[in-house]
Amino acid sequence: MKQLFYLFSLFLWSCGALAQQDYKTLIQLSGVVVTEEAFELPYTTVYNKTLNKGVISDGYGFFSIVCQPGDTLYFSRKGYSTSPFWVPDTLTDNRYSIIHMLTRDTLTMPEVRVYPWPNKEAFAQHFVNMNHYEDDIRRAQRELSGESLAFVAARLDADASLAYGALTKQQNTKIYTNGQLPQNNLLNPYAWSKLIQDWKAGNLSRQ
Repeated sequence: MKQLFYLFSLFLWSCGALAQQDYKTLIQLSGVVVTEEAFELPYTTVYNKTLNKGVISDGYGFFSIVCQPGDTLYFSRKGYSTSPFWVPDTLTDNRYSIIHMLTRDTLTMPEVRVYPWPNKEAFAQHFVNMNHYEDDIRRAQRELSGESLAFVAARLDADASLAYGALTKQQNTKIYTNGQLPQNNLLNPYAWSKLIQDWKAGNLSRQ
């Protein structure tokens, strides 16, 4: 009976020692995934192939995963080459931190040009029948032309500055002709001379 008790106690002690040993081998591996330019790489998959488990890094590239010494981790993200990492088997602490870098997965492909026409004949027909080309510069030039600005100015209400300018002009004219008859361009010989010159030159017909 005592021998059976000793064997049972030895079995329990062995199980406890193994469980304690397995617990001590677990490591909390934390780190940051970065690019070649030392920028954080968010939402990177960190897969533990040994334990068949994985995590995804946060928006700042930080991750944290439970593993054991000797496990193999794979870091993968779209647009970057998958990179392995082997957890050192000589670790004695249950925490370990790393900074893992991923390189861009570049693929050079031949140039492809996409045209909206199936053949050269369709392109030639479209080129002949296409509308007048108009871009931002042409539209800006049309909107800022003298005719367009005059058309807009004629329909704008007078603001305070324009009203003040017109009032000041009237006051100056009144002061200039103070004690005299108001100025009348119908009796101004210079105005009549300029009108006759414009009429002979044909400027009035063009306006």
